[in-house]
Amino acid sequence: MKPIIEESGRIKFSVFKKDIKTLGRAGKFITDHGPVETPIFMPVGTHGVVKALTPSDLDDCEAQIILGNTYHLYLRPGLEVIEGAGGLHKFNAWNKPILTDSGGFQVFSLSHLGKITDDDITFRSHIDGSPHTLSPEISMEIQNTLGSDIVMAFDECTPYPCDKETAEKSLKRTHAWERRSKEHFDKLKPKYGHKQFLFGIVQGSVYPDLRQKSVEALTDMDFDGYAVGGLAVGEPKEKMNKMLDLVTPLLPENRPHYLMGVGKPEDIIHGIERGIDMFDCVLPTRNARNGTLYTWNGRVILKNNKYRMDYSPLDENCKCYTCQNFSKSYLRHLFKIGDITGLRLNSLHNIHFFIELTKKAREALINGTFESFRNEFYARYPIEKDHWELNTVRREERRKKHINENNDSHS
Repeated sequence: MKPIIEESGRIKFSVFKKDIKTLGRAGKFITDHGPVETPIFMPVGTHGVVKALTPSDLDDCEAQIILGNTYHLYLRPGLEVIEGAGGLHKFNAWNKPILTDSGGFQVFSLSHLGKITDDDITFRSHIDGSPHTLSPEISMEIQNTLGSDIVMAFDECTPYPCDKETAEKSLKRTHAWERRSKEHFDKLKPKYGHKQFLFGIVQGSVYPDLRQKSVEALTDMDFDGYAVGGLAVGEPKEKMNKMLDLVTPLLPENRPHYLMGVGKPEDIIHGIERGIDMFDCVLPTRNARNGTLYTWNGRVILKNNKYRMDYSPLDENCKCYTCQNFSKSYLRHLFKIGDITGLRLNSLHNIHFFIELTKKAREALINGTFESFRNEFYARYPIEKDHWELNTVRREERRKKHINENNDSHS
């Protein structure tokens, strides 16, 4: 196919190959810190570091771009520290692209500490209780000081469940904030000599008409890329996929599509076949520290006793340092004694696996074999029940237990 290339916009994004049976696509966008080939998984470095890993480790995993967190970096170490270092790239010695979120999601997740109005958000630091204010303009200035390659517009993330009236009110506020974000972003000059790009965020909870309205509003604003936010916040997978089925075909084809905060390996494959180019999630490193590792044959939970004398590699098909040198037995031993070496080895493997997953998907898209790749993945990888299903099961178990206890007490 003839590549779809953005010529007139502020970001150069090319689509090299599209899958004939799904919306999956292989592409690439260019930043001053290097290219990013898509689909891609982006490791999360909330405080400017992907926990337990160095930039060299990330290079070994073939990471092309990482995330930083506006809210947390603003509070600690503080903007004066990062600006004094010459920006986030120099501060954390990562010389490839960085994406920073807007800080809006942290206010959502720490809502007990903040107050939201149409003008801004006032909140107290979760560290020391000091008062602070975030607004679209302040978020743009913080991200300008951080010097990230991709800046996210300031938005409000709705919880799940969320009634439609609340979602509609939130969406109106989000669109006003994103318009203010773009207006202020366009006034700012990059501080460190490299170009920054601004992505808009589609919201609307699980209401199709609100999602469609959001896409229309944001495409009129003409962002460099488009993220889908407000998903993977507790809703059933079926609803998340339904929203993606609706939203991604409406997004500009010549801009990157980013699904925020997703997710599990199966969620990434679902996203790719629905036209998503970029993914991020804390799952690989958080679960690595909790002793849960991801392989092409499903999860390995190190605390399980069956791995105590299992001297086979974690994943025989994996080329990461961990799998090439250590057994499940040894990794379980490190986990059980709480040694930090185990946290590092686990994190290294999980990040490698998630990046390799998107790399293999990209290769399959380019080779025209994505359908067989997807089917083989699903055949080998046991799909976990999502939180909604698990919570439903647990509620039913509690209900039955309550009934049984009542019956016992009356017998």
